[in-house]
Amino acid sequence: MKVTLSVLCLSAFPAFGFVNRGNSSSRSTASTLTMGIFDSILGGLGLPRNNYLDPCVMGDESIMSKKAHGTSETPVQSNLRWNCDQKTADNICNFNRHYAEYRGYWESTTFLEEEAATTEITFYDSNTGKPLFVAPRGRSMLDFVKETKSHGWPSFRDSEVIW
Repeated sequence: MKVTLSVLCLSAFPAFGFVNRGNSSSRSTASTLTMGIFDSILGGLGLPRNNYLDPCVMGDESIMSKKAHGTSETPVQSNLRWNCDQKTADNICNFNRHYAEYRGYWESTTFLEEEAATTEITFYDSNTGKPLFVAPRGRSMLDFVKETKSHGWPSFRDSEVIW
């Protein structure tokens, strides 16, 4: 499984609904997410719903409910890496339900020049500062950048997620 996220807003991760269940050694438990009318239609047609293996748990709509600062309790931090624009990041992370930054925005930052020689990069939540990903892991930096360019923003793999 790949997770594609914004360089600006790595706090977009909760918007995907993944909730950390801790260090589960078992991958046999699955959870099912019901997402309203779409799942009602699929269920009515007898089609299967999406199941996610531990440690992934799909969250419901309440994850993105209105909070003190948009869909978060706090704005993004003021000291974002790679010269990312704080106002743009705050809009994407906290006042946006549908998209990340525009495709290729990350190439206008200092990400490549600062990280080109790095073997692994820790990516942090823009709001809380908690580490979310370490990449590249299980692939080269060249492969990570190539895939990132292809998607238009960083793309992370299961092995790169900090559960």
